[in-house]
Amino acid sequence: MRILVVEDEPVLALRLQQTLEGAGFAVDVAYDGEEGWHLGDTEAYDAAVLDLGLPKIDGVTILRRWREAGRTFPVLILTARSRWSEKMAGFQAGADDYMTKPFEMDEVVYRLHALIRRTAGHAQPELACGGLRLDTLAGRFTIDGVPLQLTAQEFRILSYLIHHAGKVVSRTELVEHVYDRHFDNDSNVLEVMIGRIRRKLGADLIHTVRGQGYRMAEDAAA
Repeated sequence: MRILVVEDEPVLALRLQQTLEGAGFAVDVAYDGEEGWHLGDTEAYDAAVLDLGLPKIDGVTILRRWREAGRTFPVLILTARSRWSEKMAGFQAGADDYMTKPFEMDEVVYRLHALIRRTAGHAQPELACGGLRLDTLAGRFTIDGVPLQLTAQEFRILSYLIHHAGKVVSRTELVEHVYDRHFDNDSNVLEVMIGRIRRKLGADLIHTVRGQGYRMAEDAAA
């Protein structure tokens, strides 16, 4: 899963990036509102973490522009502004959740997992496909009850596929949602990762749909 962090405080932005990457996300960071708005408007994200007090363009304006342009990814606002009127402005612009600074990094991770899971249509924190299970809160896969050892890249790919079980996911969509913007789209890394994941699963759960992409079996838990 790919996250956009828009935060102008370098130390906090770095902590968020490191925490989210450690939780298995691919992360892009923007340090001002102009860059943040542009990335959210042109790149594919599963969620965004957005500060309100940004240079160049404020967070509420960014969010309003994204929504007016049809960008539907969930947005978690992080801000030092705690007045109800300011929170209302964020929700009215299209925010999905709101956290006031200071906050716990782990809570950011849990809230993002919940937002992404619900956006994909899953109410429960555990997703399932055959013997494969993803505990979204713990960030852990098991296969037939045995922990599945995955690299960070493998985890992101398998996580995206199980969140979208039953749907054909194109190569382009998968690349856009599991790698950051610096990924070389012409490389064969994705195909290599899919092959490695299949061998680790030891089960025919990821199907190649010729000319279209990949599909995970449809029995993932809602």
